[in-house]
Amino acid sequence: MSVRLAMLSTFPSTPCGIATFSAALVQHLREAGADVGVVRLVDAPQERSAPVVHEWVADDPDGAAAAAATLDAYDVAVLQHEYGIYGGADGQDVLDLLARVRVPVVTVLHTVLTRPTPNQHRILAGIVAASSALVTMTTTARDRLVAGWGVDPADVVVIPHGAEDNRPPVVAPRPASDGPRTVLTWGLLSDGKGIEWALLALAELRERMPLPTYLVVGQTHPRVLEREGEAYRDRLVALTREHDLTGSVRFDARYLSGPDLRAVVREADVVLLPYDSREQVTSGVLTEAVAACRPVVSTRFPHAVELLSSGAGLLVPQRDPSAIAAALERVLTVEGVAEGMSATACGLADALLWPAVARRYLGLAATVRRAALRTAV
Repeated sequence: MSVRLAMLSTFPSTPCGIATFSAALVQHLREAGADVGVVRLVDAPQERSAPVVHEWVADDPDGAAAAAATLDAYDVAVLQHEYGIYGGADGQDVLDLLARVRVPVVTVLHTVLTRPTPNQHRILAGIVAASSALVTMTTTARDRLVAGWGVDPADVVVIPHGAEDNRPPVVAPRPASDGPRTVLTWGLLSDGKGIEWALLALAELRERMPLPTYLVVGQTHPRVLEREGEAYRDRLVALTREHDLTGSVRFDARYLSGPDLRAVVREADVVLLPYDSREQVTSGVLTEAVAACRPVVSTRFPHAVELLSSGAGLLVPQRDPSAIAAALERVLTVEGVAEGMSATACGLADALLWPAVARRYLGLAATVRRAALRTAV
């Protein structure tokens, strides 16, 4: 069954992880032959081109009604949900839209909290009730829905985040003559990324081995920039100077995507995710790193525990520079460790690549559409 899909999400040129996710998913859905239109969430009107067919402008009193009417012109609406991308307290304006949509809704949940506020719980409960199907990207998130919202596990489909094919032709150690190893952290910067713990780990690691180059790539998150400016980056730069790490740490404030980002990831010897969060059930950075067969050192947030448990990476406690230093030392100096992690990651890659992920979304949309047609008869 051919299904016409409408995607409701942030979307480029907005610099955010969900926009990047949605752009990649839409691209691969269209490459698989699907007719897909995008309703883009924006703070102010932007120049529009395909596949964007409509914009829901924040604070527009008629925005929810107009966006719902656009979604209803398609067979199935695919709604990307994160509390921070919709208007109102905790993004509650999404409930106004869902009350108006008549086509089946597939909701992709990027965040499922263990301890939501009452309003966050109310909003997600409303989304669950209005959705024909729910998608999470990890089993952990599905289990949280079951425990916290009473959702039947059969009503939740786990589909991985998705990643571009960035696998190296050969998994092999880099010759020592190539110079210092590279440890990479990338993504939009904000307090909670834990990069300060990585810097303290490097200061400790210096006593035990020649330091790798630590590359931190990413602009400050736009919403953080509006509120706080570059305060977090400035603290990181000051910490780098305080510990005399300027010769080993490089900050690249660009927002990289596409081929530029994939090239940086391919060159990394280790990807480091020192995040403070113990809640994070979805990480596009983690997925891209594993799909590129890169060894990973990560704190124990749920997605990392789930994806790396087979041996694709090392897990460390949050806010523990000594543990990060020990993990980096092991990956960078113990023979065979990095190669084994890379090989394990490569074994996971096929299921994470976007074409496979897009096919699963198309299959789910077709199932939801058939169920809606049977109900309408």
